[in-house]
Amino acid sequence: MNTLKVEERPLAQDVRFSDCELIVSLVDGRTISIPVTWFPTLANATEAQRNNWQLLGGGDGIHWPDLDEDLSVRGLLLGTH
Repeated sequence: MNTLKVEERPLAQDVRFSDCELIVSLVDGRTISIPVTWFPTLANATEAQRNNWQLLGGGDGIHWPDLDEDLSVRGLLLGTH
């Protein structure tokens, strides 16, 4: 039986938004989907501000320069932001 190896250091590779969710794709194939209302700064941002993001630390985190907002992938997985 084969077992899927989960990355010990989860890294983001893409970020997108639906009408009500922040969706982060990880390099290991997983997708994290979180209600955008958990992040008031992102919830109140314009579409252009939300779409202007950068990966930090090779994908350890996500930064929105227009909003001065940073989220860690580890925090998203643990539910601690």
